[in-house]
Amino acid sequence: MRQCVAVLDYGYPWDGLIARWKFGGEAGWSGPWAELMLRHPSVLPALQGNDLLVPVPIGSARLAERGFNQAWGLTRALLQRIPQPRPKALADALVRVRDTPDQHSLPRAQRLLNLRGAFAAHPRHLPTLTGARVLLVDDVSTTGATLESAAQALLDAGAARIHALVLARTPADG
Repeated sequence: MRQCVAVLDYGYPWDGLIARWKFGGEAGWSGPWAELMLRHPSVLPALQGNDLLVPVPIGSARLAERGFNQAWGLTRALLQRIPQPRPKALADALVRVRDTPDQHSLPRAQRLLNLRGAFAAHPRHLPTLTGARVLLVDDVSTTGATLESAAQALLDAGAARIHALVLARTPADG
């Protein structure tokens, strides 16, 4: 993965608001988050400079628990708010091939190992991914382990380049 654009530091007051959205069943936050993200000068060029937008998938148990995938919610909301040319969004380009413990519940060392090999490209999308410039979208990056694992799966599927876009990133000292 060459670059990751993060709009916010995952700290007060954003961490509490993001937790409400992510864990409190408040999917309606996706639109306001997308609007906030589009105010960052690097976001629109990142969106328009790639062929595909791929949200990081969540496991089926987590999807049932939350009722939505926050990365897909952000991706859809961003696409609704940007002018043409728009990249194509592939909601299911990546699949979770194994469930893993929630990253936020693990210490840093375990987070780095937890997601190795957890993602694979959906076989149906291999022709579209081959040679594509992909923007991987997620809500929060703490250690970067999720993004790295997802990016590796996309590269293994033949993507030419992977960049990432996240709403928030844990500061280096956090």
